[in-house]
Amino acid sequence: MFQPVLHPPVKRIRYLIFLKDVAILALTCFGGPQVHLVMFLDKFVKKRRYLTEAELLELQSLCQILPGPTSTQTITALGFKIGGPNLAYLTLLVWSLPAVIAMTALGFGINYLQNQHISIAFMRFVEPMAIAFLIYGGFNIGSKVIRTSSHWIILVISTIIAYSFPSPYMTPVVIVVGGLATSLQYQKHTKMDKAPIHIEWANFFLWLGVLVFAAILGAITQSLPIRLFENFYRNGSLVFGGGQVLNTMLYTEFVEFKQYLTRQEFLSGMAFAQIVPGPVFSVASYIGALSMRTEGISGQLWGSLGATMGIFLPGTFLIFFVYRFWNELKKYRGVRASLEGINAASVGLTAAAAIRMFIPTATDTTAVFTIIGTFLILQFTKTPPYIIVFGGILLGILFH
Repeated sequence: MFQPVLHPPVKRIRYLIFLKDVAILALTCFGGPQVHLVMFLDKFVKKRRYLTEAELLELQSLCQILPGPTSTQTITALGFKIGGPNLAYLTLLVWSLPAVIAMTALGFGINYLQNQHISIAFMRFVEPMAIAFLIYGGFNIGSKVIRTSSHWIILVISTIIAYSFPSPYMTPVVIVVGGLATSLQYQKHTKMDKAPIHIEWANFFLWLGVLVFAAILGAITQSLPIRLFENFYRNGSLVFGGGQVLNTMLYTEFVEFKQYLTRQEFLSGMAFAQIVPGPVFSVASYIGALSMRTEGISGQLWGSLGATMGIFLPGTFLIFFVYRFWNELKKYRGVRASLEGINAASVGLTAAAAIRMFIPTATDTTAVFTIIGTFLILQFTKTPPYIIVFGGILLGILFH
């Protein structure tokens, strides 16, 4: 696409207009990456013509196969394409801030209600709805990426391992093994003409350096904000498949393994993340705030900040790194083949978490029917998730 040469004042105006567009989307984009993509196409391609439809779709595809929040990486990479790293970081801030503020406020609100001994029983329908959202997301991802018997085998084995060993340390093992398993089947993929890859390693070493430094610093200081940053940075570096897979990883680590949140608190936050515009990964801000509730308001703010930075930074560093040589990297059959196993393993992780979340509700008839009803509404109607969640809250108030 032809890019005209712009003088500095014109560039600044163009960048401000772009950031204004990002802010509008941050306040109006409800739903996951698929819904966000439609709005990105309308705003960035049709109205502003920052890039072509083909360029945006390819950018979205690249972000889908990298770990991290797909929509956030896509819009950040667009900022990088238009104005370089500085505009990209501003884009990330503007895009994520409204959702981060809303989810942090929710964490404060839930903690306040509990401190005041006010029942949150009005959330009784919202919690099983969150399970239904997870099942629906996993089902839809699975229907797109599970195509062969080897994919099914990886899915089943991943589900069994993740269910049997609910540890955050098992997640990277499952993902890496799944990717290696299908990378061995690279012969099935079409050969493409390859050229030497020129790699600029700066952002890769930045990503890896932050990961190692945070882990060492957290182990030495035992500071909870630093450990939260490291926990979320690690999860953000490993999550393939979007918010549904992230939720499974966070549930395993912060509910089952570390018990920073109760199951009820986690499911409530997971459901509310569906009704907040912007990135679904903002659920990390909610979890971070509640994880440090014993440290008062300032502690909750530090917890939210650490979790938020941890979940969003790795995907940003990685998209900056890969974007520069993606056109050549995607021509390697082993790379393309490994993505199949990574996706299948991610679906297995989602299935395992859905099973673990469902079992405690299996004896509650109301919860079971709520899960089934929510799934059917999502599957067979176009009802937005935020309408479903608000309906669940209303039912909870009426039948409290």
